[in-house]
Amino acid sequence: MASFMPRALLMSAVLAATALASQAQASVFVIGGGLATECSMAALKGLSDDRSLALCDTALDTENLDRDALAGTLVNRGVIYMRRQNFAAARRDLDRAVVVGPTLGEAFVNRGAAMIGQRDYAQALSNIDQGLGLDPQEPEKAYFNRALAYEGLGDMKRAYFDYLKASELKPDWEAPKTQLVRFTVTRPGS
Repeated sequence: MASFMPRALLMSAVLAATALASQAQASVFVIGGGLATECSMAALKGLSDDRSLALCDTALDTENLDRDALAGTLVNRGVIYMRRQNFAAARRDLDRAVVVGPTLGEAFVNRGAAMIGQRDYAQALSNIDQGLGLDPQEPEKAYFNRALAYEGLGDMKRAYFDYLKASELKPDWEAPKTQLVRFTVTRPGS
């Protein structure tokens, strides 16, 4: 049986988790033109400026969105809020998104990420697991966020394996590789 020891202290990992959770969100592309589509493009591009947030606000306030577009736009605004480190506002949007779009994996995965930002790691795990069961477009982000939640709970073995899975799913993504270098894997008797 191998043991998994982080090179850095758990507390520094927990503090880093808040910042990292805002890096691994899964945006949703909203089809149909209009402000909801512009909001989705802003989220997909990684933007979090006032203009991008205003696009999402206006789309939600003024456009007649079907359920899918509404759920996607709520996810996208939630992602923008997370990038701004406003986890409470992100959580409100993502709570609403899972009600409107209960089969949208990204809604659950991102709600889990917002919960990590709020240091609610056990609830984050539950949401991320539910999101993974709904086949999200970018499962590597779900595994990365789940690793952060496991780390927040002190389960370094599961955190290590989820960082590894995220890295395997998207080999060119540096974030999980950066986390993996913090771990030393040893075999008993080594």
